[in-house]
Amino acid sequence: MAIDYEKEVGSAKVEQKFLYESGNEMAAYAAHQINYHVMGYFPISPSTEVAQFLDSMKASGQHDIMLVPSDGEHSSAGICYGASTAGGRVFNATSAQGYLYMLEQLPVQSGTRMPMVMNLICRSISGPLNIHGDHSDLYFALNTGWPILMCPDPQSVYDMNIMAIKLAEHAKVRLPVLVAMDGYFTSHQKRRVQAIANREDVQSFIGPLPKGYDDTLDRENPISVGPYMNEPDYINNKYQQSVAMYNAGEVFEEIAKEYGELTGRHYPILSQYRMEDAEVAVFLLNSASEIIKDVVDQLREKGVKAGAISPNMIRPFPQKQIAEALKNVKAITVGDRADSFGAHGGNMVNEIKAALFTYGNTTTKVISRIYGVGGKDFFAEDGHSLFELAIEAAESGEVKVPFDYYGHNPGVAESAPKRVIKPLKFESLKTGLITVDKDEETGKLKVKIPPMRSLTVKPKRLSPGHGTCPGCGIFSGLELFFKGIEGDIVALYHTGCAFVTTTGYPYSSHKSTFIHNLFQSGASTMSGIVEMFWERKRRGELDHLNLKDDFTFVMVTGDGGMDIGMGPAIGAALRGHKMIVLEYDNEGYMNTGAQQSYSTPIGHRTSTSSIGKTQKGKVTQHKDTPQIMAATNIPYVFTGSEAFPQDLVKKAAKAQWYAQNEGLVYGKILSACPLNWMTEDNVGTKLVSLAVDSCFFPLYEVEQGVTTITYNPEEKEKRVDVTEWLKGMGKTKHLLKEENEAALNGFKEEVERRWSRLKAKHEHPEL
Repeated sequence: MAIDYEKEVGSAKVEQKFLYESGNEMAAYAAHQINYHVMGYFPISPSTEVAQFLDSMKASGQHDIMLVPSDGEHSSAGICYGASTAGGRVFNATSAQGYLYMLEQLPVQSGTRMPMVMNLICRSISGPLNIHGDHSDLYFALNTGWPILMCPDPQSVYDMNIMAIKLAEHAKVRLPVLVAMDGYFTSHQKRRVQAIANREDVQSFIGPLPKGYDDTLDRENPISVGPYMNEPDYINNKYQQSVAMYNAGEVFEEIAKEYGELTGRHYPILSQYRMEDAEVAVFLLNSASEIIKDVVDQLREKGVKAGAISPNMIRPFPQKQIAEALKNVKAITVGDRADSFGAHGGNMVNEIKAALFTYGNTTTKVISRIYGVGGKDFFAEDGHSLFELAIEAAESGEVKVPFDYYGHNPGVAESAPKRVIKPLKFESLKTGLITVDKDEETGKLKVKIPPMRSLTVKPKRLSPGHGTCPGCGIFSGLELFFKGIEGDIVALYHTGCAFVTTTGYPYSSHKSTFIHNLFQSGASTMSGIVEMFWERKRRGELDHLNLKDDFTFVMVTGDGGMDIGMGPAIGAALRGHKMIVLEYDNEGYMNTGAQQSYSTPIGHRTSTSSIGKTQKGKVTQHKDTPQIMAATNIPYVFTGSEAFPQDLVKKAAKAQWYAQNEGLVYGKILSACPLNWMTEDNVGTKLVSLAVDSCFFPLYEVEQGVTTITYNPEEKEKRVDVTEWLKGMGKTKHLLKEENEAALNGFKEEVERRWSRLKAKHEHPEL
């Protein structure tokens, strides 16, 4: 049947076009039409796509937003706050742990009344780690002082983003605004969307930057932002902020009316579906609120007076509107997609109870259910179950179970996880095949290793069956490193490919003790484990374990983990904890979709350093992490490669000795990532070998402050031009084109500069 597009556009006063896009795409689309000044960002699923889409659009010249890749979400929030104080328009997007990591910064921004817009693509909060959609991160936002707009579908994501900046900048508000959508439901599912056709119409609606507000770039009017404040000024500040928040509700309704007249799409602060005579109702947020409408229709066909409500704004909470909507409702089931642990219900149910109490409604029965956490799907039959609770309460006049979870399953004793892999025996790990002795004259270590084939008797630390991509270089490098480690280990893995591919409850590929923590917490967590081990050992509390030797504590990091985790790693190094920090460097944030990391070399293509007419890959040089860690004066730093196995095994043995006897050790292994390097699955070892032979990734060690190159391709007459490495990867082939000669030469010069400096350090031990 033909579609009457004119009818669909309805009463719109502005030209619109139809798109078929996801929520993340529409957030980026709105941002590019607004043409913000600055976006500080850090990749985290499922919000990462917003920055990716904006980067791709920028590469093709569709906008000129300054996209600033940060070293973590805390940093991205600081970038955005700083930019907002400087008088321009600011944008960001994040999820889950990323939102919590920036949480400290968010009340600072609202408390100093600096407008911006941030999209929260809602995702479960760890732990345990879960990357799917619920509202546990959203509920942390409730007390930050940011107005919060809700988006049940991609259409509303687009519309709310355009209204959000106008709301944030309004004279009665002047607050940063959060736009929330459900991760992987709204963020990734495509829908047909109407968008304003011309950017000029969008910018006309939001208006020019408001004038008359101080900023940090006005040299004629120097100001202090965020001064120290005592009472009574502080309480007055909070009162003014509170007034602004409640103003935001009234202003939103004004903006929504104006936007409705412009586009034909109307967003009341509280969406009500068939509530005019409803006796039973269900309250849900965002994506589930669309599904429940079908359930309402089905119940209405059976004669049940059912209705549904869902707010388009939850800060300020539409208390009066909800109380009015429920004044004749006998019972309502409130579904919260996250718990407020210990509060006898989620945040929304307790706010609804407060609304009813405030407006004198003591008759409507309220049932609280926690549903859909961890991305658990919500179907129409689930909606029927929630309505059955309300119908039963309406008929009986009582709520039998006021608070419970919905959709959970009781544990079954016989299904409890059982050990499948037997613990590795110490005797099989402590082979004696590798010996390490300290030279008393030089202070350096002497390592003896047998032929590599002899080390095959040592069992692998990880079992087969993990889920890495074909050709992934992480575990070939890690297993080779572990061949040089004698005895028991305790391993901590940052979030990243090495972690997510080896553990998925109730399964684990790890044969040794394993712990996971987030990028920014890994080094400090392992520090605590290390110090607890030594303290309990000192007190004699571990004597019963018959430890034949000390543990070796290894923190495995990668996928950009030494960006967001750099500060804590340096802190652990400066404290001197006896542990190894081992980084597999695959040159990007591969576990979230190949975004650029600070370890990504200049000119390399990633999903946030796109190739286009205005952009040719990453624009800055890669971080030299080994040299940074060497500057902390730890006893041992090294680089390694699976393509040079004897070298790596020797360094592992040295690393273990130093980590058990003197302090923290850092090592870096270059790991191939065929999927995101855009190569065949079977060429990883060849590629990392070329990276070494081209001197891009030199093999060396810094032992007790003295630098030694352990493999010099020039001396062995094996050095190759860096283009030999670059042409083997799809992510770098563009650098070999004539139009990119300048970028290629800049990369070559940096490789040569670092190699020359390394040779100078090798030749002069005092450097």
